[in-house]
Amino acid sequence: MQFPFPARRWLALSCLLLAFSTSARPVDETPPGADVASIRAWLLQHNPELRAREADTEAARAQAIAAGSLPNPSVGISLQGISPGHPSLLPANVGSTSYQLRQRIPLWGKRGLARGIAERNADAIGAGREAAALDLLAQAEAAYVRYWHAGQALRLVDEQILLLQSLEEITGVRYALGMVPQQDAIRAQVQTTRLRGERIALEEAGNEAGMLLNLLLGRRADAPLAPALQAPQLAVASASLGDALARLDKGSHPALQAARAQVEAARDGLRLRQRERWPDISVGVGAMQRGHRIDGYELMLEVELPLQRRALHARESEAQRLVDAAQARAESVHTTLGGQLGVAWTQWRSAQRQRALLGTTRIPQAEANYRSALASYQVGEVDFNALVDALTDWQDARLAQLDATRDEQLGAASVRALEGDTP
Repeated sequence: MQFPFPARRWLALSCLLLAFSTSARPVDETPPGADVASIRAWLLQHNPELRAREADTEAARAQAIAAGSLPNPSVGISLQGISPGHPSLLPANVGSTSYQLRQRIPLWGKRGLARGIAERNADAIGAGREAAALDLLAQAEAAYVRYWHAGQALRLVDEQILLLQSLEEITGVRYALGMVPQQDAIRAQVQTTRLRGERIALEEAGNEAGMLLNLLLGRRADAPLAPALQAPQLAVASASLGDALARLDKGSHPALQAARAQVEAARDGLRLRQRERWPDISVGVGAMQRGHRIDGYELMLEVELPLQRRALHARESEAQRLVDAAQARAESVHTTLGGQLGVAWTQWRSAQRQRALLGTTRIPQAEANYRSALASYQVGEVDFNALVDALTDWQDARLAQLDATRDEQLGAASVRALEGDTP
């Protein structure tokens, strides 16, 4: 079909616009799960709890600006000399009208203290947001470690199933030649069935870890995750438990920073209560109208009399108790974090040593034992039970090393969160 020139031009323009509109469509975001970095980035950007805490922090920052501001002024109008016989609310039809503007002024640094209290509370909320982020990151990293572990364990089980199937073939040939009993072939099948049962359990564990990971990331439980391609490498910053505790003593953890900010806010609250013993003032200006003209002005000065000493003393006592409570709470947070850090560090170091031991001794020994048993079985020097036991011991050692790696990374995630490295 031949199009006239204008039609061809409009057709080309339409195709060009279609291409631009297609390229402008947003590309689907790559699902997280390939490595720990993708998990951390997604959580910090999309987790709804962190977004809510960020909004709370911004709201508290805004409140700090208002806390140190002057109170709103007041404006008043007073009509005097209203005639009972001909009442009127028009200023020109009454005896006199007074216009007043008043402003209350807190003195003795009360506005600065109020602003400081709000700022310290905002600091505490912000530090609480960072502490929550550390905790959520540790949980997400732990869920990713379990997600990765399930995939690696499945791979090892599949390898063991393939080895058993090859042994079953060897046994079948030797049984056909009358060299081994039928029991050898049956046992290979039994072992394969057992491993397939373990595989089902590992698949469900991986699904469960994936659902938990999606929950922490703020996604649907059935949202797709990328395969865990990269082994988690969660590095611990401190060289020793003593160094980690020393960092904690310096207040590196956001939970400690939040607690200390609350202590400072409580102390400022006590100072503010103590300064309520001193009076505030109110100033004002006014104008008086008679008829249609202004015939006078007035200046006003009011002084608040803090005579309710019993109430003042009660409020000061309350503020002092709040300071004591905030200090005790900060000490409790420090003690709790220190204890949790010690436990997590011990678990991390224990798993690390177990992984190293398995990798340098047990796995090479078990593999050499299996290779030797396989060679001996092929020439009839050992029975099939010894061969299966050697294979099982080798695979159990590999799974034990994988489990130790998982426990090491779980411990590292806990230690990293307790060390207080702000994300």
